[in-house]
Amino acid sequence: MNGEWVDEFLLSGPDHEAVLTLGAVVTRGELRAEVQRRQQPLRSAGLTSGGVAVLRLPPSLTLVATLLAGWRGGAQCALVDHRLTSSEADAAIERINPQVVVTADREIRGRLRGYFETDSVITARESGEPAHTEHVLLQLSSGSTGPSKVIGRTAESLMAEVERYGLLTAYPKNGGRIVVLASVIHVLGLVGGLLYGLHNRIPLTLPSSHTADSLHGAVAADPAPTTLLGVPSQAALLATVQSPPRLPQLTGMITGGETVKAKTWEFFTTRYGVPLGGMYGMTEAGMIATDLLGTTRPGLTPAPGMAVEIADGEILLRLPASPYVGRADPTRYADGRLRTKDAGTLDPGTGLLTVHGRLDQQVSVGGLKVDLTEVEELLSRLPGVREAVVVQGSGIEAYVAVTDTMVTGEELSRAAAVRLAAYKRPRRLTVLPAIPRTPTGKPLRSPDALRAAARAQVAR
Repeated sequence: MNGEWVDEFLLSGPDHEAVLTLGAVVTRGELRAEVQRRQQPLRSAGLTSGGVAVLRLPPSLTLVATLLAGWRGGAQCALVDHRLTSSEADAAIERINPQVVVTADREIRGRLRGYFETDSVITARESGEPAHTEHVLLQLSSGSTGPSKVIGRTAESLMAEVERYGLLTAYPKNGGRIVVLASVIHVLGLVGGLLYGLHNRIPLTLPSSHTADSLHGAVAADPAPTTLLGVPSQAALLATVQSPPRLPQLTGMITGGETVKAKTWEFFTTRYGVPLGGMYGMTEAGMIATDLLGTTRPGLTPAPGMAVEIADGEILLRLPASPYVGRADPTRYADGRLRTKDAGTLDPGTGLLTVHGRLDQQVSVGGLKVDLTEVEELLSRLPGVREAVVVQGSGIEAYVAVTDTMVTGEELSRAAAVRLAAYKRPRRLTVLPAIPRTPTGKPLRSPDALRAAARAQVAR
């Protein structure tokens, strides 16, 4: 694997140019020097061209520089979320079997922190193996519905996705800036934020924390036109602020990962006076379709070069090769098509793609079809409800986070009964203080995990 693409595609540009703000501004020259400085310790640990490194680091300059240093040296780098438990991280490391593992030099605390100041510890693994594929990046799927899969991306795939972003007229351009709320170890924050910004010379800011006040401050810190890039839960947080400060530089927010609820979209756009756009994508392929200005909701325009098809109600995506590394379901990729396991429709007149949620969100109750996304949306709009997740377990089960702790599950069930046909009503409705989430910010949709969260709440 050749690392020249890092210098040519990501790091080229004038030394004085600001590229990252993590509390302090980092210039392109400073970033290049930091990447160069981190290459030698990796080599000394045995990481050479064609080698494999796992990076388990929090959002930080250390993470960015170490990732670019590994790539620059021709290595395959796997990103493992620092928020995973030791057991989960160890299992991921065993699956990938790297030659080198890079971790933070101290315990990382602070669930709402946007970035951290930390150095790294590099550990060589004698049992590790070199790369068996040409992928430069390995990532784990979100795990919102089941075990994570190992997904590989080549340098060519990453560069092509960066260029796809550049073809979107409403995506930030040179002269603007991006405040990145999405995790930079996952595909939206990594490619749509970090790599896109480096290549297109657009400065990026990681806020000090993910509280509403901190996000407002990150936008207000620079007069340049500013776009927020994050996930729907972060848009929902901002939408709860009834009287946000005036932010004339804020041009809009773009979210990915899941569909924004109608209530969140309405409150955000009304209170901030800017668009709330969305995009549909997968770790396996990156960005697939977009509605960056929120003008075609719920329809999305397929991104340039992304060939989308519908077969038996499922979204299929044409890809030149399987994105999976190691063990995976062989039916997910066949005949040049990736089965997304998402339900969708394509409008033959407009070409817009509408994503209807996961296929496992379409269930049968007594022979009648129920769209769990519809039930979820209705529950989310009930007074006092902040968020809802609906799954098929022992019948339809709903898990609801409320804004008013006096609201009970019985009251919500009665309100839902007025609005939902009997066969669509949740058999079980559980009120939680918060919906459990994956490290990427997606709500967990595993019935077992949700029931465990409910049991833990009762035990407190």
